[in-house]
Amino acid sequence: MPLPFLTADRAFDTTDDVALPYEDRDRWRRPYRPGPWRVAAAALWLLLASFVLFAAVVIALTGSVSGAGVVFGIALLVIGAALRLLRMGVWVSPHGLRQVGFLVTRTVPWEQVVAVRTVQQPVRWLGLPRAVQGQALLLVRRDRAADAVPPLMTTHNADFLARAEAFDRAADVVEAWAAEFGRGGV
Repeated sequence: MPLPFLTADRAFDTTDDVALPYEDRDRWRRPYRPGPWRVAAAALWLLLASFVLFAAVVIALTGSVSGAGVVFGIALLVIGAALRLLRMGVWVSPHGLRQVGFLVTRTVPWEQVVAVRTVQQPVRWLGLPRAVQGQALLLVRRDRAADAVPPLMTTHNADFLARAEAFDRAADVVEAWAAEFGRGGV
């Protein structure tokens, strides 16, 4: 006897493109879910942070409050890094397109976007120096050359590695936002 209220199968029966009545289109949104590699890395960072927090408590109980404060600060930095890792990616809103990196966030208003397109090219595997053949979503801006802008997302980054259909859906959604709000279209 299937119990659909206990499974995630119900979530895939609905249409994802229909906006819910309480959703605000003016908010920044990521048009895809974070990938398993990104979530696994963040989970490992949070696991490390839990051990560091436990060490801070042990140090505080043994009497060295200043040492415990330093270790607690390290734990907060690890938690912040894990949360920033989960926040990385491409975000869209009616105001523009935002690419959130680990240290840098770039926001491009739709008025500066000429095109958003998917191309076949060598891409970096999980952000490492090794390059493999894959697809990349590129942003062409009015104020910069096409070669000067890094790809928005690739088929081999932490969100889409071994998930080609998820990359295709996310690229289509970003291209649709560009077509709807950009002046140059796709």
